[in-house]
Amino acid sequence: MRAAIHNPYLDSLGGGERYSLAFATTLLNLGYQVDVEWKNASIGKPLEERFGIKLEGINFVPDIKRGDGYDYCFWVSDGSIPTLFARKNILHFQFPFHGVKGNTLINKMKLFRINKIICNSYFTKGFVDQEYGVNSLVIYPPVDVEKIKPKRKTNSILFVGRFSQLAQAKNQDVLIRLFKKFYDKGYSDWELVLTGGVEVGVGNYIERLAKMTTSYPVKIISSPTFKNLLLLYGQAKIFWSAVGFGANGEKEPEKLEHFGISLVEGMAAGAVPIVYNAGGYKEIVSEGENGFLWETQGEIIKKTIKIIGDSKLYRNISHEAVKSSQKYSFERFAKDVEKIL
Repeated sequence: MRAAIHNPYLDSLGGGERYSLAFATTLLNLGYQVDVEWKNASIGKPLEERFGIKLEGINFVPDIKRGDGYDYCFWVSDGSIPTLFARKNILHFQFPFHGVKGNTLINKMKLFRINKIICNSYFTKGFVDQEYGVNSLVIYPPVDVEKIKPKRKTNSILFVGRFSQLAQAKNQDVLIRLFKKFYDKGYSDWELVLTGGVEVGVGNYIERLAKMTTSYPVKIISSPTFKNLLLLYGQAKIFWSAVGFGANGEKEPEKLEHFGISLVEGMAAGAVPIVYNAGGYKEIVSEGENGFLWETQGEIIKKTIKIIGDSKLYRNISHEAVKSSQKYSFERFAKDVEKIL
């Protein structure tokens, strides 16, 4: 049996790319020969280093011919509906596309060749179903919760996300401004750690962030390996995120967090999440149970001060964060994929 994987964003090394590779490795474990479409097989090494996964047995090929000759084709959409030719075709949306004329007659005809449409969250599904006139299935992304463990905690606030300034900015600059306010309130024994990929769409953003951090304990770590991430997650007490802050969620859903893999990773390590109340984050965090959601800048600082000032509350929330993160495991993902196959 043969399976083909297409993801046009593979070199951005983000959450959607991990999703595609998890689908590929699941198929491989089920006995499929798996071909991933990419122009250069050297992409394998950086993918392994970033995500901490082994891709042995997976082939990188320049063309999968839209699935022609394959039993299964898994295709990540760029907003368009492709004409696919495998025996069974799966279309994946990791982006809340809207306003792209998705519900046209030609697209409806192409969809006859698609057996399953999968989204990475109910947030994404809501926009995709409306735009394309479909009823998609949600399979949450897999997260390495088995490998990510709490370590000896330090007074660090962590955010993990790409520094790209393309469609979805992660708002690291907002986090720096918030941390400076927090620090100036007397919390000078804390540090902020910002880390993520710099492969695509960064420009001079890193330099701008560095200028903002003068005299404040802010670390900026570019393109960490998975081993580095394990340490950062393990040590962090708090996980912050401002993704979506300042955006109109109805008109600009692409600027919100579509799911939140790094959030789940932080929770698996026992970091208490305090994240912006929008997008996929709302499907992961239950307010006051396994973390906190914020909407105003004063609110995130207030909630941070509250949690670090109450050791019992911190332990309880941290414990629940670890517990709730387990439902996003690779094992769960593999079972969900087997069901649709």
